[in-house]
Amino acid sequence: MSRNEGKPRADIYVRITDRIVADLERGVRPWVRPWNTVNAGGCITRPLRHNGMPYQGINVVLLWSEAVSRGFTSPMWMTFKQSLELGGHVRKGESGTMVVYANRITKIETDDNGDDLERTVPFLRAYTVFCVDQIDGLPDHYYARPAPSTPPAQRIGHVDAFFANTGATIRHGGDKAFFAPSLDLIQMPPFETFRDAESFAATLAHECVHWTAPAHRVNRDLSRYAKDSSERAREELVAELGSCFLSADLGIVPELEPRADHASYLASWLEVLSNDKRFIFSAAAHAQRAVTYLHDLQPKPDEINQAA
Repeated sequence: MSRNEGKPRADIYVRITDRIVADLERGVRPWVRPWNTVNAGGCITRPLRHNGMPYQGINVVLLWSEAVSRGFTSPMWMTFKQSLELGGHVRKGESGTMVVYANRITKIETDDNGDDLERTVPFLRAYTVFCVDQIDGLPDHYYARPAPSTPPAQRIGHVDAFFANTGATIRHGGDKAFFAPSLDLIQMPPFETFRDAESFAATLAHECVHWTAPAHRVNRDLSRYAKDSSERAREELVAELGSCFLSADLGIVPELEPRADHASYLASWLEVLSNDKRFIFSAAAHAQRAVTYLHDLQPKPDEINQAA
């Protein structure tokens, strides 16, 4: 790839990372703020495409951050063209939000011996979307605010079942939450010590993301976690993003306040993000893989029917 071909992609990394750094410098964690008294009134969800499919990875962070900063309440986003195809129109003067599409292409190159070789090249493309709050004329159901699909007690019960289905060894006791790699277990304070079931679930989600790291799961290297503060901060950012992604998937409102043991990571996150403009993309991708792994451990519908 030539320098000219690589520059637009590098600019995307820089633009997005600089925005997140600016949020962190103001004390705002853009992956947590969407859970506030306004948005929690409806159904907690990831940002959604026009067809209802959820965004993933870095796009979740970008769209949550934009929704909070601009006061959007709808979770749904679409391109200008998609809004027209659905009979709507973006209001005059509205500005869009950048999201990215990442993929890989295979190129055939010739080596020094004249043999053809396949080379996989990653690419990143930016495009613009608009929140439904910025669009008029769409079908009525795009403006409906979804109510929670199940009563709170059932929804928390479903969350408990989700974590049980992972098969992770979870012990309760003490006053700290952590994953112990040498024992392959998660330690959680007693349920009664949390202010509510949602806070307990969000904390357990964080530790379950750590739990996915070993080689026989998603193979995320934690060998330097205890020795290197920068590596520790990186892993904690992955776990925090993963906890927020999973909380949205499960329809719960996680704790708004940072965990006490994470306050010290803020400076480290700022340093890492300032020095590595691609790290937030990597952290979001690692978090997405961890959450996908946890979802894949859940019983499939046909397995549930057979059990019933």
